[in-house]
Amino acid sequence: MAERLVELRNISKSFGSICALRAVNVSLGSGEVVGLVGDNGAGKSTLVKILAGVVQPTSGDILVRGQSMTGWNSARSREAGIETVFQDRALAVQQSVVRNIFMGRELAGRFGWLKLGKEIREAERLMREIGFTSRLLSPHSVVGQLSGGERQGVAIARAIYNEAELIILDEPTAALSLVETAKVFRFVRQLKASGRSVLFIGHNVHHVYDIADRFIVLDRGRLMLEANRAELSSAEALIAFMEDVVRRAATLAPALAGAGRSQ
Repeated sequence: MAERLVELRNISKSFGSICALRAVNVSLGSGEVVGLVGDNGAGKSTLVKILAGVVQPTSGDILVRGQSMTGWNSARSREAGIETVFQDRALAVQQSVVRNIFMGRELAGRFGWLKLGKEIREAERLMREIGFTSRLLSPHSVVGQLSGGERQGVAIARAIYNEAELIILDEPTAALSLVETAKVFRFVRQLKASGRSVLFIGHNVHHVYDIADRFIVLDRGRLMLEANRAELSSAEALIAFMEDVVRRAATLAPALAGAGRSQ
């Protein structure tokens, strides 16, 4: 694996009597794309929220570049270079691309005047960096008129402007066509080429397999698999492993329930 950028060591999270994560150990290296998969209730969302600093772990340690973090929250997560693009992308669809990229972090001069020209030039640079190719798109394009894949690109451009080194993409290809999915993949490959890391969360295992260098499988809060692409011959092999995990869990469930009633 590449140089470790972020590590989660023995991370557990409980919500009352429900344990969402159980002693999970995950490392994310620099310049790699890691695919995170698992059924509903596997703990993916909780893991992402902990990385984003939105949720605090019940126990365990978070390390950034080998340094243990204290007082972990959303501000510290962003200071560490972690940006999360959630499924809704949090875009203002009535506004332009440039307004969305700089929303809340506008470039202003000494007396508060916006540096519109500089923002437009920076937006153009970011769009080129992540791989926008259409000549019909510009920083002035209204986000609501863009395709789903292009909107994902705008959200990614905003994350790059915020100096992200690890970008978490939560279901980035959900409800997208094959053509739009290909656009998102192109953006992700550009991120990797620039030395940034991506945590790619998805339900579509084929999409995750096609784009990721390494795979993490969660099931009921437990880390079940961490494997490189070379260790899995195809997306079908990853699916077969996940199905086996579900079958084994279903077999154990009655015995565990009986043990709980006998206590």
